[in-house]
Amino acid sequence: MTGVPTGARGAVRGRGAVRRRSSRPRGGSPEVGTAPRPFGRGSGIPWLYLAPALVVLGGLLVYPVYQLGLISFLEYTQAQVSGGEPTTFQGFGNYAELFGDSEFWRVLSATVVFAAACVVSTLAVGCALAVLLTRVRAVPRLVLMLAALGAWATPAVTGSTVWLLLFDADFGPVNRMLGLGDHSWTYGRYSAFLLVLLEVVWCSFPFVMVTVYAGIRAVPSEVLEAAALDGASQWRIWRSVLAPMLRPILVVVTIQSVIWDFKVFTQIYVMTNGGGIAGQNLVLNVYAYQKAFASSQYSLGSAIGVVMLLILLAVTLVYLRLLRRQGEEL
Repeated sequence: MTGVPTGARGAVRGRGAVRRRSSRPRGGSPEVGTAPRPFGRGSGIPWLYLAPALVVLGGLLVYPVYQLGLISFLEYTQAQVSGGEPTTFQGFGNYAELFGDSEFWRVLSATVVFAAACVVSTLAVGCALAVLLTRVRAVPRLVLMLAALGAWATPAVTGSTVWLLLFDADFGPVNRMLGLGDHSWTYGRYSAFLLVLLEVVWCSFPFVMVTVYAGIRAVPSEVLEAAALDGASQWRIWRSVLAPMLRPILVVVTIQSVIWDFKVFTQIYVMTNGGGIAGQNLVLNVYAYQKAFASSQYSLGSAIGVVMLLILLAVTLVYLRLLRRQGEEL
């Protein structure tokens, strides 16, 4: 710095010091661009918070599933339960006997068709009413919400009994209004399945309606207004705007509906008196109950339960994988 006056040197040093000081964060805060360290990384603190829930899930889910799978590989009937005969290992013998039974395949196909019809009907009714809730005023919306939640809160046994009274051949008001006389809805196979389907949809659609309605309310109103200004109909708005934006929510309600409707038991058992005439309205859950408790073939009933569990896991995993291939994030 030769030839530079002393005062100028001080000014230069002062500006340099100011620049150096200004480049440092005030108050010891981290520099810009450095990410804060996540809480608990590398430690077991998060697992300590999750431990109570994991213990409960292990006791209520993991251990029963383990026992179910174990019994399905054993010869376990009333003789073994009472101690009259020793328990023997059968391997896959119970599954071979189950898959070789033509009645099992008939019940399985009926269960798949019935569950698919219930899921589609529940989603259609729930989504339609969710859209309706966004179109009506506050008072009708409140009445519809309370009525739907009342149906949802009704126990399955109570709801099934009420529907049987409504469609009773002698005293039911439905036959009188439709002029069907003494028509028995539970006598025919398809009419009985239809009656159970209506009851399942009645007690299941509130969950879909409330969930989808909450998702619709979260959609920006500007998006819907722009679609309406472009001349899109209500069906086009739902199909091209709302449904893609609500896809994560629709995935959740679809998987829940598949699980619930595939393992329907109470409605079928109560409304068809244990599976209908000659077992014409059996589904897998009722079929497993009959094998395990009515026939005391606990190992076969457990094998049916394992098959149901594997089917539901496969359906859920395939559905999630297809969504991931389409680039959807849940």
